[in-house]
Order: sequence, then C-alpha cells, then structure tokens
Amino acid sequence: MRSAQTQTATEEKEQTKLKVSTQSQPKAVDKFLKDFEAVIGIETHVQLSTLTKAFCSCPYNYGSPPNTSVCPVCMGLPGALPVLNSKVIECAVRVGLALNCKLSLNSKFDRKQYFYPDLPKGYQISQFDIPIASGGYLDVDLPLEYGGGHRKFGITRVDLNRAGVPLLEIVSEPDMRTGIEAAEYAAELQRLVRYLGVGNGNMQEGSLRCDVNISVRPIGQLEFGTKVEIKNLNSFSSMSRAIDYEISRQVELHNQGQIDQIVQETRLWEEGAQKTVTMRKKEGLADYRYFPEPDLPGVTLTEEYVNSIRESLPELPEDKRRRYEKMGLSMQDVLFLANDINIADFFDTTTAGGADIKLAANWIMGDIAAYMKNEKVTINEIKLTPQELGELIASIKDETISGKIGKEILFELIAKGGTVKGLIKDKDLVQIVDTAEIEKMVDKVIADSPKQLEQYRGGKTKLQGYFAGQVMKESKGKANPKLLNKILLEKLNAKN
Repeated sequence: MRSAQTQTATEEKEQTKLKVSTQSQPKAVDKFLKDFEAVIGIETHVQLSTLTKAFCSCPYNYGSPPNTSVCPVCMGLPGALPVLNSKVIECAVRVGLALNCKLSLNSKFDRKQYFYPDLPKGYQISQFDIPIASGGYLDVDLPLEYGGGHRKFGITRVDLNRAGVPLLEIVSEPDMRTGIEAAEYAAELQRLVRYLGVGNGNMQEGSLRCDVNISVRPIGQLEFGTKVEIKNLNSFSSMSRAIDYEISRQVELHNQGQIDQIVQETRLWEEGAQKTVTMRKKEGLADYRYFPEPDLPGVTLTEEYVNSIRESLPELPEDKRRRYEKMGLSMQDVLFLANDINIADFFDTTTAGGADIKLAANWIMGDIAAYMKNEKVTINEIKLTPQELGELIASIKDETISGKIGKEILFELIAKGGTVKGLIKDKDLVQIVDTAEIEKMVDKVIADSPKQLEQYRGGKTKLQGYFAGQVMKESKGKANPKLLNKILLEKLNAKN
C-alpha cells in the first residue's frame, strides 16, 4: 500500500495545478488558507461483493457470527495454501477501466507484514510495486451549493489488498484542496462501484472506507508539508469536517512557529468532539517488509479478457451526467438523477417510452422522491413502474386528467400499483372539457355566493381563487383548469 500523497507527482502537477473555486471552501477554513494551500490525497478501500473470500472458498456474509466463515487458509494454519478468486480480478479490472487507468497485463501479489487482531497470519496478501491498474483519473461534478464546477482527480493506483474478504484499494493523487472536494471525490467513487456492481459501497457496514492524507504548505511552495493520515471516517460529511479541522490545526501550528509539532502520524476523527486526535505514529514502507508472495502465482491478463470486460461496462456516472446535460436538464436535475443508478434507470426507462424529459425529471425529483424519503423505501420498492409514470405524464399533457388528479393517481400507483388507464376508468376521473358543463357549474357557484361576488366586483379580485376552488370542488376536481378560469373570469367580469 502506498501513500496517497507521494512526492513523485509534485513537479508534474505544478504545471496543471487545480484552480479551486473559493466558493467550494467553508468560510471558517477560508480565513486559515489565506497564505496556505492544503494538499489532500485519499486511500479508499472498497469491499468487493463476491460470494466467497479472496483466497479461499469460505462464504462472505456481512453480519455473520464470528468464526463461522473460516477455514485453515483464513486462519493461516501451516500447510494451507491460498487460491485466488478469479471474480476478484474481474472486479479489479472493471474498476481500473472505469477509472481510466492503464492495466498491468502482468502483475503479482506481495506480503505485507504487520500485526492486527483480525489478521491471524501476521501478514496481508497485497500488491506493492506492480498494482493491477495505475495512472488513471476520476471526473467529479461539485454540487451547486458549493459553487459547482468540474474537477478531474488523478488516480495513482488500484490494487488488490486484504487477508480474507476481497478488498480493492484505490489511491488518489494528492489533487484535492478542500474537504468538500475530498468528500465529493469519495462520493463519486461510491457511485462508481455501485454502477459497476462490484460492491455496495455502504460506509456504515465498512464496505467503503477512506483514509485521508493531509498536509499544508505556504502558497507558492513546491514541496509538500508533513502529511497526517486521518482514519475513522464513516460518512462523507464527517470526512469534510475532519479535513477542514485538520487543515485549520496545521495552519495554526504554522502561524505559531510550531511546524515541528506537525509529525507524520495517524489521527482519528472524534465525531462528538469534532476534532482529530493522535492514534499512532505512522509506519514507513520499510516497517511492512514487503516481499513477493511465494504461495500465489503472478496474474496474467490477456487483451481478449480485458476487452470483454471493457465491452460489458455500463454507462458510467460521468457519461450519464453529460448525456443528461445534452438532453437539456439543469445541473441540479443531472446530479440528482445520476446519483443513484436505480433512479437513473427508472428515469431512462420512463423517457425511453416517449415521456416528456423535463416532466419525468420533475415527477421523480418531486413527489416520488418525497414519498421514498417519507416511507424510507427505494425506487425499486415502490409499486409505480416507469411505463405507468410515462402514461400518467401523457394523460396530463393531453388533458385527459388534470395535474391535481394526476397527483392523486400517482400516490395510489406508488403505494398500490395498477394502471393509469384503469384508475381513470374505475374512478371516473376523465377531465371535463365540455364548455357548457363547466359553465353550468360556474353559474351555480356564482349564484350561491352573492356576497363574495359583490366583494369581487368591489375590487377584491383575489376572490377569484375562492370561486375557482368552489367550481373545482363542484366538479370533483375534474374540470379543466384553463377552461374553468377562462369561463370564470368572463362571468365574474361580466357587466350586470
């Protein structure tokens, strides 16, 4: 495992240094960074969703009781030999390709020596000097509330790493400058592994973990400052806050002339206290005593194998966002829809059937998203299908039903299922567009409201809403709103 903040990238990066929008930095941190620049890199560990472990046939199930999914290989017993799970290699290649990396057609495994309670062998099977993928990048769109903009963050390496449960390590270049950029980078990685289907990316389960390396340096200085690693980050918001705190801590030590107090160490983020605290002094590469793994052969990939995986890749988040932009959607719509692959698939299926693009986005981001949030369900768990959402949009657009009726139908479709046409027929919801029929209802309401009519004609024109509401009530919500208001205004403004 190599640091996410390596010295080798420095001079190359200076020519194309990121232009960070000041809007993307919290004001509290902004004042600290007046004369300093933060340099941030991230090591992300992605737990792979394979049925069995990396080097044996033991099943992997999250939450299974301790010591129930183990074998002599897991336990490091003498004479037990590891056997590589081929699915792990496939996942690594998928991620490497999606991150625009150069793949190593010939790579190997290495032993990384260290003690940890869940590491019976006393070493980890990892990759050291020949990772399976390297030299890539990840495109990220920052949220509008943080100033928006597009960033491209370098990927140093993607390697296989773990004692038993398959783990992919993704090491970034030190390209990030703020906590928000780092959090959005990590969120995009989570999005990517979910799109690819290689892992669930659930931070609360430890399926995606980020170790952040941070240093600060005076603006204009080429050399990196002393880096500090932060662990125990279990959410993107925690990551952003931890980074901002650590930046402020290091800049303050610089300003107080106590640079020697910034040491290479691992710190933990304490959520309650909202600060980082020392965990241990950081090991160097020599402490791990890497050497080639003698019990596993090298990994050889063929061009045919790589190409078959390349052709099987789905549309990735970045490509989807750019496609949505070309469809005319706003960046707010784009970021919401592309964030979750299941929501994106629902939207794509709806519009593929001919539904209006903007209206489909509005329904999904509005009432459907609100229902899912309130009921704590996913879009795959609701009863509404993309086809019926398209039918609902078409029925409102061609004025078969009103928007109000459409909303009522929507919630029934979400909760109970069914078809739009079936509900319209069963509940007699077809919109009234007959002028004579609406006129009769308007006349009745006006006749029943002499006091309000007098007030309206006396200048209280806001009472038009009252009359419209009464007519809509009389029609049981079925009167065409445009036609209703046209007839109503004519009647209300008619001379006595």
